[in-house]
Amino acid sequence: MDIRVEPEAGRTGPDREIEVRATRRETAAERVTVLTLRPLDGELLPRWEPGAHIDVLLPDGTARQYSLCGSPGDREVYRVGILREESGRGGSKHLHDKVEAGDVLRIRGPRNNFALDRSPRYQFIAGGIGITPLLPMIAAADRAGARWHLAYGGRSRSSMAFLNELSAYGDRVSVLPQDETGLLDLSALLGSARPDTLVYCCGPEPLLDAVERNCASWPAGSLRVERFAPKEFAEPVRAESFTVHLAQSGLTLTVPPERSVLSVVEEAGIDVLYSCSEGTCGTCETPVLEGEPDHRDSLLTEQERAANECMMLCVSRSLGPRLVLDL
Repeated sequence: MDIRVEPEAGRTGPDREIEVRATRRETAAERVTVLTLRPLDGELLPRWEPGAHIDVLLPDGTARQYSLCGSPGDREVYRVGILREESGRGGSKHLHDKVEAGDVLRIRGPRNNFALDRSPRYQFIAGGIGITPLLPMIAAADRAGARWHLAYGGRSRSSMAFLNELSAYGDRVSVLPQDETGLLDLSALLGSARPDTLVYCCGPEPLLDAVERNCASWPAGSLRVERFAPKEFAEPVRAESFTVHLAQSGLTLTVPPERSVLSVVEEAGIDVLYSCSEGTCGTCETPVLEGEPDHRDSLLTEQERAANECMMLCVSRSLGPRLVLDL
């Protein structure tokens, strides 16, 4: 059963910007707009795997991450679903209110921190706009002949995007609006660990927390989640300053308690790509050569944290007095 699509060493890497035109804009649900993006240069877009996202670069120089929800086999267009966040940082409002069909945008990517791994069975769980990265996963699992089920929750049917597309899968999709059925019954979905099943979940933080609790007894690595917002952490383990030695540049820098590694490295003139500054997108992931990071991202798995092979410079710190980074 073949699910993973190997990334192409194509014309752009995940860090290069691409100009695209919004060729279509459509409403998928209340407060959800879907943009179809086509490259201006007429070339094929970079390959991507289910679970990948792109950065959409905004006029103020910031970037927002949106999951690709089209077909990985169609390299002429990308499709993204955007929820209008009234209390957000303004990116989704700009894309809802200012971008029309025909407008030109700049994007970066794709990048994938939520890849679909091979499995004979999947339990997909989506909350609200969290359905977007799961759409191409479901299509890939279905084509591969895997057994799968989707539990899709939201406030109401009118707020839940892509219901028409999902209806083609019949009873393998359970549409469970909160105003009709209450909260998702996670104990029924996840109460018994199934060694042959991978669980993929995306949605708001309360849903992710509840899914993580219900999967605590499952085999390690069974659960994969993607967060749109950072987890809450206690204060850093180390209250004092620490040093970071940049192996490639030969610099040794001091990171005070009130500053991030990213800001200190950037101030020293080292070019590091970053985007969310919250530890959710993975753009600033950097290899760690020595030392033990205090991982404060919302992205790495427990196994990846324990390996201490990389860290997110925007939020993570150090457990000891010194780190050596591959920069």
